[in-house]
Amino acid sequence: MRVSSGDFIRKFGTYTDSALSEPIIITKNGRERLVLLSMDEYNTLLHLRDLHEDSQEAVSRRSQPAADAARRESTRKLGTAGTRRKAQRR
Repeated sequence: MRVSSGDFIRKFGTYTDSALSEPIIITKNGRERLVLLSMDEYNTLLHLRDLHEDSQEAVSRRSQPAADAARRESTRKLGTAGTRRKAQRR
């Protein structure tokens, strides 16, 4: 449901009751500004955010050993190339 901020102020009680069953989008000058949610809906969003963050951390931890190995390999190759250049200069 979308309501203007002026209408929201005038009918605060009605819209807070409505927010228990659906989010209320509050607009100002025709632009979406705020969303009023039930506490249950808000907690669900927080839980989903936490799950997403946990999965991102897990992916990062899984890919970290591969990134470390690639970095070591790059460093090794650079070290070898530098040694060849020094030998060529002599």
